[in-house]
Amino acid sequence: MKHILAPLAIAALLAACASAPSNFSYTVPDQPEGSSGYTEKPGWATTKFAVAAANPLATDAGYQILKAGGSAVDAAIAVQMVLTLVEPQSSGIGGGAFLLHHNGKDVQAFDGRETAPAAVDDKLFIAADGKPMPFIDAVVGGRSVGVPGTVRMLEQAHKQHGKLPWATLFQPAITLSEGGFKVSARLNTLLKAEAHLKKDPTAAAYFYKADGTPHDVGHMLKNPELAAVLRLIASQGSKALHEGAVAQAIVDKVQKHPTNPGKLTLADLAGYQPKQRAPLCHDYKAQPTRGASHDYRICGFPPPSSGAIAVGQILGIMNSAFASAIPLEADGLPGPAWLHLYTEAARLAFADRGLYVADPDFVQAPGGNWMSLLEPAYLSSRAKLIGAQSMKTAQPGTPAPVKTSYAPMPDQPEYGTSHISIVDGMGNALAMTTTIEDAFGARQMVKGFLLNNELTDFSFAPADAQGQPIANRVQPGKRPRSSMAPTLVFDKGTGQLLMSGGSPGGALIIHYTAKTLYGVLNWGMVPQQAINLPNFGSTNGPTLLEEKRFPAATVDALKARGHEVREQNMTSGLQAISRGVAHGIPLLMGGADPRREGVVMGD
Repeated sequence: MKHILAPLAIAALLAACASAPSNFSYTVPDQPEGSSGYTEKPGWATTKFAVAAANPLATDAGYQILKAGGSAVDAAIAVQMVLTLVEPQSSGIGGGAFLLHHNGKDVQAFDGRETAPAAVDDKLFIAADGKPMPFIDAVVGGRSVGVPGTVRMLEQAHKQHGKLPWATLFQPAITLSEGGFKVSARLNTLLKAEAHLKKDPTAAAYFYKADGTPHDVGHMLKNPELAAVLRLIASQGSKALHEGAVAQAIVDKVQKHPTNPGKLTLADLAGYQPKQRAPLCHDYKAQPTRGASHDYRICGFPPPSSGAIAVGQILGIMNSAFASAIPLEADGLPGPAWLHLYTEAARLAFADRGLYVADPDFVQAPGGNWMSLLEPAYLSSRAKLIGAQSMKTAQPGTPAPVKTSYAPMPDQPEYGTSHISIVDGMGNALAMTTTIEDAFGARQMVKGFLLNNELTDFSFAPADAQGQPIANRVQPGKRPRSSMAPTLVFDKGTGQLLMSGGSPGGALIIHYTAKTLYGVLNWGMVPQQAINLPNFGSTNGPTLLEEKRFPAATVDALKARGHEVREQNMTSGLQAISRGVAHGIPLLMGGADPRREGVVMGD
C-alpha cells in the first residue's frame, strides 16, 4: 500500500521524537475553537506514532502520553477521559466501548459494552397500550440506562498493555476539568438543538446559562465534580465508579427519575465484568480498477457488535458483484452504477444483521459460527440476488443448514458515539469506538458526567406478530447489539498492520467504515481522501446520500434503477491511520473527518 502525499514537506515528515521524560507532566495546549460544520482537513503524516480522536484536546492528551513513553492503550485512556469532558454528547465514563488491540503479533477484542440490569424483562420498552414506546420517551430518564463498561474495560486492557501508571493517564482530563475548556462550536450547536437535556436540573445548570441558552462558543467551562470522580478512579481504579458514593449517585439518578425510572442497582454496577472476545477476522482481496490485486486480513469486533460482520459482508458481496470493474467518475466520486451495487449489498447485509446478530452469550450464531455469515460461497450466492433494478428491501439469507427460529428486528433509531485510532512507537495499535448512544445519552447528569441510554439499542418489541422472539430483545444481563466497527487491517502475507479506523454514526457507522476501507484498499487513497468522500448507504430501506455532495445526474440514475433516494445530513466522525510511503520514507498517514472537530497528532 504505497501512498504519495506530495504536499507535505519532507522536513515535517522526519520530525524527531523528543526524549521521553521520566515523570509525565501534562501541559494544557492552546484551545482553538472547533467547527460544527464541514472544515477541510489536510491529512497528516508522521514517522513514529500517531493518535486520531474526535476533539483536538483529546488528541493532544493522547499525543502527550505517547510522547512520554506511553503505550497505545495508555493514550486511549487519556483520550477517553478528556472526551468525557469535552465531547460529553458522544461518549464517556458513563457509557461503553469496544477496543480492538494489536500488540505486534496478536489481535484482542476487549468488550466494554453496557449490560441490561438484572431486574429488567423483555417488556422494558412496551407502553401501557401494549405497543413499543416512542423512541425519545424511552431514552430520556432512567429506563434506558445500562450498566456502564468503559472504565472497567480500559482497566483490564491497561493491566495487559499499559506502560505508564494508571493514575498518570487521568492528569490531562483532571487538569482540564478543573481549569476549564473552551466550549466548541459543535458542542454549542448541539446544545442549541437539544430539547431534553434541560429537563435534568443538574445538566441544565452545567450546560446552560441562567436564561436557558447554552454557554457561548469559547466560554471556559469547568467541571470540578468530574475532576473529583476522575481523581477517585485514578487512585482506586474502576471500583471507584462501580462501588461506593459514585455508584450510589448513579443508582439514585436512575431509580428516582420522576417520570421514567429505571431498574439499575448497586449489585448491577458492582458485578459488571468486561469480556475478552476472539476478534472477527476475514480475508479480503482488494481489486483496484488499475493495478494488481492485493490480499488483506481485516479484523473487526464480533457480536454483540454487528459492525464487522456487516462491513465484511458488504465488501465480500461487492467483490462477487465485480464492483471493482467500475472506476470512479471523472469528478472523483462514486457513480450510480457503483452506488447501485453498494447499496444493494448493504440491503443484503442489513437483512442478515436484523435477523441474526445479538449478544453471543444469549444467541447462537448461524451454524454455530459467526464466520458462516462471511463465507465466500454464501456471499457469492447473496451477490447473485443483485439485479439491474433495486430490490428496495432485501430478505435475510440462510448461511447455515439449520434455519433460525428468530424473527427479524424492526428498524429503529440508533445514534451516538466517538472513535479513536492510535499507533504507538512500540509496535502496538488499536481501534476503539466508544459511546453513550444518543446525543447526551439518557440526558441524566451525575457528578459531572452523563449516563448512557444504551438499552434502547435493544429491540423495543420482544417478538413479531406471530410470537417469534427477536434475537436482540431485552434480557437481564444481556449486551445490546451495536453497529460500532473498530477495524484493523493487515497485509495477509506479512502480517504487518496497515490501517486502523472507525467512526461514530449509529447504524451508519457500518457504511462510513466500509466507505473508508474501500477507498484506501481499492481506490488507493490516503485515509483523508477516503474520509472526505461523500457518505452513502442503506439500512435495507431507502438509498441514503449525503446532501449536496452528489450531482443530480447520479441521483436521477439511481432513481431510474428503482431506488428511493433520500438526500440527508450524514455526519460521520471517521478517524483513520494507515501505513504508506512518501519519497521513500515509511509513514503513518492520518485522517480526521471534516464533518467534526477531530485532528491527528504524532511524531
